[in-house]
Amino acid sequence: MRPPVAYRDGQRLSLEADGAPLRLSVNRRARRVSIRIDVRAGEAVLVAPSERRLADAIAFARTRTDWIRERLADRPAPVGLVPGQRLSLEGEDVTLATLPGAGAARLTDTPDGPVLAAGGEGAAWSRRILTFLKRRAREVLMARTEVHCRALGLPLPKVSINDPRSRWGSCTPGRGTIRYSWRVILAPPAVLDYLAAHEVAHLVHGDHSPRFWAVVAQLIGDPAPHRAWLRQHGAGLHALSV
Repeated sequence: MRPPVAYRDGQRLSLEADGAPLRLSVNRRARRVSIRIDVRAGEAVLVAPSERRLADAIAFARTRTDWIRERLADRPAPVGLVPGQRLSLEGEDVTLATLPGAGAARLTDTPDGPVLAAGGEGAAWSRRILTFLKRRAREVLMARTEVHCRALGLPLPKVSINDPRSRWGSCTPGRGTIRYSWRVILAPPAVLDYLAAHEVAHLVHGDHSPRFWAVVAQLIGDPAPHRAWLRQHGAGLHALSV
């Protein structure tokens, strides 16, 4: 009798010779095995609560091979930041442009619509545009976080911006911290507000119980349309390659 195969966190494999690329991931907070698509890496991620459960995640993936292939085939092609490109900033179409010299990015209104322009070229220009997007994301999300904390009588948590692959936000109630993905600044204002309400609600309830969703609804009403928007357009936000 063959000994059971030992799988490890971070291991990459495919279920078949010509199968979709898979990555194994251990998340101690997970309650069950699951599958998510990493749009930027172009692979399916099999999540399990422990390394011992990775074999269960693989068995589950074998029942979902068609779904995995379809999701990977449907993912948007990566898009880089380039002058002339149009992107959505808080739900409004903005054109990217260059400025003379090496100045920081700034947003201006023109007869043809909003323009986000920065100095430099190549990687230096892209960094300035990205810096603007991250700063704008922090400003907007910090403001909405403050509004929702005030509504619940909570102290303002420490807010930071990063670029996670699988979450739009995360909250650590014990530390009083909330982290957001900068990419959500590309979403409409109502979706940004929902995300802030979602994470603030976790300061009260650390799970996704009915009590948690009741707090979210208390803050912003029905969250269903905003959750649907993220399911439909989230892959496009991750497709922006920076």
